[in-house]
Amino acid sequence: MAVASKPRCVAQEALRRRTPNLPSVGNKEVGPELGRYWGVGFAPAQLPRCPSSVRGPTVKITGMATDSSRNSSSNTGQTFFYFGWLTLFLYLATPAGYLIDIQTSYMLKNQLHATATQISIFRLLTGIPVYFAFAFGLLRDQWNPFGLRDRGFFLIFAPATAGAFIWMATSRLSYRGLLTGMLLVMLSSRLLAAAYQGLMALVGQELLMSGRLSALWNLVSSVPVIAGAFASGYISEHLPPNETFYLVAALTSLIAFFGLWKPRSVFSHTYERPQASGANFVGNVRRLVKHRAVYPAVLICFLWNFAPGSATPLQFYLTDRLHASDAVFSYYNGIFAAAFIPTFLLYGFLCKKVPLNKLLWWGTIIAVPQMIPLAFIHSGKLALVLAVPIGLMGGIATASYFDLAMRSCPPGLQGTLMMLVDGVFALSARGGDLLGSKIYNSSPTNGFLYCVIATTVVYALILPLILLVPKELIATADGEPNPIVEAEVLEEIAETGPA
Repeated sequence: MAVASKPRCVAQEALRRRTPNLPSVGNKEVGPELGRYWGVGFAPAQLPRCPSSVRGPTVKITGMATDSSRNSSSNTGQTFFYFGWLTLFLYLATPAGYLIDIQTSYMLKNQLHATATQISIFRLLTGIPVYFAFAFGLLRDQWNPFGLRDRGFFLIFAPATAGAFIWMATSRLSYRGLLTGMLLVMLSSRLLAAAYQGLMALVGQELLMSGRLSALWNLVSSVPVIAGAFASGYISEHLPPNETFYLVAALTSLIAFFGLWKPRSVFSHTYERPQASGANFVGNVRRLVKHRAVYPAVLICFLWNFAPGSATPLQFYLTDRLHASDAVFSYYNGIFAAAFIPTFLLYGFLCKKVPLNKLLWWGTIIAVPQMIPLAFIHSGKLALVLAVPIGLMGGIATASYFDLAMRSCPPGLQGTLMMLVDGVFALSARGGDLLGSKIYNSSPTNGFLYCVIATTVVYALILPLILLVPKELIATADGEPNPIVEAEVLEEIAETGPA
């Protein structure tokens, strides 16, 4: 950053302007409420030094900078290794995934003789914990089990979730029992998800690698989706429901080992930095409401998953209008999810070279016409072919939106915002599918075309929302220091006070 022609340093002036309550000279004058973040065991912040001729009183920030030892290539690899395996186990074992959803629906239909309406109500009720996921995120941000923070959640709720699955496997099958068991595993697994997503967002903020972690998250979490889409038929025919519950219980139990693993690249001083500084409950709520980056990030994620033509309408169009088999829709979803992977990998490379603001614009412009090819399909085989370019068009947008969500987290509220996004994704998917079903049924001949148009319009609405994102938040690429954002974090802590 260049020094301005005026007799002041731009970076330091911006810091003083955005942190008026901070002391202006030296570390020794820092107030007790922020003193624990300044100059204790951390490297100096990456602020440019001003020439002596224009240098005024300086503010020495040492707590906001990243730890260079944690950012080395070996430690970055260790961070990817940790979050990669954690992501895989969590998404394989999630009760909201293909593995459990398919088995419970077949149990309801074939063994309990439930109607389609009863199955839909079952899914609606068991999804309640997901819709209110932000509450689990707030609990994660407020509670410190065993003094281990997120690792404490893994140690408590991985065995609890596994125990609930085992109870479901050994209990007498009934609608009430299945509903109770699913609610228990959904509640417990949401706390695991809150710890996982909150920790990843916190590390992404502190190590300036939210873009790479977003790419990793989306890449690894796609694997269970792809496997489930292609293996759903085989699982339902060859794996009894109780064995499925035992399998998922075993996978969930493995997550508890992450509570015992403490890699330095992930946990070195992680909870001692300003980004992790929470307040009391009232202060956290005030901080969340006042944090202006939250609103465009959440709205963008809502619109991105609100796709009226991509679920039920597409399934009915393929089977009823094009006379494709039921398997075609499942295969379409598998190919569609797999096609995202190359662009997730591309995003992992680009995010280190290109500022997030450009990636948001590029990804959204490419994604707006994503579903238009579906309007021209005339056979199930063509739908499978077009699933590839349709998936490729959505990868950059998806990764950039999760990157934005991680950057938008207020200090100490990473779990709350990430789980708010998680709940918004679930609600928007249900709402979009409901609207799409109504649009599809409105016209026997053009209903699906109207769904494609509606989806395209919804995606286009994301473009003006990008203008509402704070410019300083998305002005840098992954790994680049951002002194203005760092100063804003300290200002927010000063306003609401640490816990």
